[in-house]
Amino acid sequence: METAAPTPARTAPTDHHAPRSRRRRAGRRAVAAVALAAAGVLVAACSSSASAGHAAGTSAGPTITISNFAYHPATLTVHPGAHVTVTNTDKVAHTLTARSGMFDTGLIQPGQSVTIIAPSADGTYPYFCSVHQYMSGTLVVAG
Repeated sequence: METAAPTPARTAPTDHHAPRSRRRRAGRRAVAAVALAAAGVLVAACSSSASAGHAAGTSAGPTITISNFAYHPATLTVHPGAHVTVTNTDKVAHTLTARSGMFDTGLIQPGQSVTIIAPSADGTYPYFCSVHQYMSGTLVVAG
């Protein structure tokens, strides 16, 4: 009766595989570093002004409240560059968007507040809700 040869023991990868393994690890580290950097950028963006004239949060300055599909007050007078907090107390999302494009809160979810920066030039700036376009108000900037 013929006996089968014993199976060879498993051996460590040869040297020619080591560089590929190191390249894979290096590639994974690079992807992880990029992901970590991207996460840091996102955190920084969320904690600071998203764009000129638009920042999340609240302030002690002038306020506009959205309630019952209307802006309160309907007309607000502020100084140039004033920080105006817009609070949505409705059960649906709204925006406060200048017809001129000078400022835009973006979508404000129910219960949230967003702070905009009033234009630096004196003037009358009509605004509306881009979701419910019948909603309107006026920001008067006078310095």
